[in-house]
Amino acid sequence: MTTIADRLSIAQSRINQAAQKCARNPNEVKLLAVSKTKPANDIIEAYLAGQRLFGENYVQEGEQKILQLGEEFNDIEWHFIGPLQSNKTKVVAEHFDWMHTLSREKVAKRLNDQRPPHLPPLQVCIQVNISNEQSKSGVDEQEVFKLAQQISQMPKLKLRGLMAIPTATDDINLQQDEFSRLNTLYQTLKQQFDTVDTLSMGMSGDLDIAITNGSTMVRVGSAIFGSRT
Repeated sequence: MTTIADRLSIAQSRINQAAQKCARNPNEVKLLAVSKTKPANDIIEAYLAGQRLFGENYVQEGEQKILQLGEEFNDIEWHFIGPLQSNKTKVVAEHFDWMHTLSREKVAKRLNDQRPPHLPPLQVCIQVNISNEQSKSGVDEQEVFKLAQQISQMPKLKLRGLMAIPTATDDINLQQDEFSRLNTLYQTLKQQFDTVDTLSMGMSGDLDIAITNGSTMVRVGSAIFGSRT
């Protein structure tokens, strides 16, 4: 039976191969291990195998793990990658290093106001609804730059880039279209804001095509930690 360390190695190899295939430096693509619903012991096992970036989808679960592990494993970089209601922003502002799913000015203001002064700015990505699905969070493509400008005025937030969850499909052409459009948005945003360096897109099933289209961070969960209960 494969271990978490084995599966981390396999995921990293996939990233390296995908990057090399499109003539990119594999070091340009970071692996975010999505540890939602998994116990702290699994995170420790991944940590001992060298992993430092972990993504959590649920506010309270993420807070509990950070409080449990934060002192001993203080070089973990915690990423919040789930939907965030405005009444739960305080936990993210106080405990996480990154927030990937920012799509409203109201939430941005709350995160900025609630970020403790002793912490560095919260690193944020704007979530784009690149598939235009009503069931998904995120801003429309044309709203990205307005929200980016608003975030840039908030001193306790640092705009790092874009994040998206494309259509769940086996249609390669549709995947290619959505990833390509997101990369175009990202490249334009980079030209306007010098803090932008992150394109968070691609998961276990589509990380290869995401990397081909410029992803700098892929989010991998079950392929590392096993299926979720």
